[in-house]
Amino acid sequence: MARTVASKRYNWRVIWLSLTYAVFLVGAGYGFKHDLVPSAVQYVVAMLPAVPVIGIFVAIGRYLVEEDDEYVRMLMVRQTLWASGFALSLATVWGFLESFDLVGHADGYWVAVAWFFGLAIGGAVNKLSFGDTGSGC
Repeated sequence: MARTVASKRYNWRVIWLSLTYAVFLVGAGYGFKHDLVPSAVQYVVAMLPAVPVIGIFVAIGRYLVEEDDEYVRMLMVRQTLWASGFALSLATVWGFLESFDLVGHADGYWVAVAWFFGLAIGGAVNKLSFGDTGSGC
């Protein structure tokens, strides 16, 4: 399937945001590990890796708005619904298990990790349901 202009822009946004995430995460981890981050900016530095992740969520929203092909847009909506259902279900189950002291605490950013994993599940479901045209972006 030919890539649309909107999907090409989306892919570039996600690539750059992913690279930025890696730089911010490694930088923040190194800075905190070696006590290089002054206390006045620790909250800002700790939040830096979250900014590109949020940017990816924004990029997905922009893609859905910019995509002219209704069928391709529907596939991405299905994919994001799978991701949302998977991540929210996992977070809910984990939250109840944690509240009854059956599992340890999980940091909140794991919900985003689960969401991105759910995005892959949604892409696989699209592919199984619609063949090659359902592979998503």
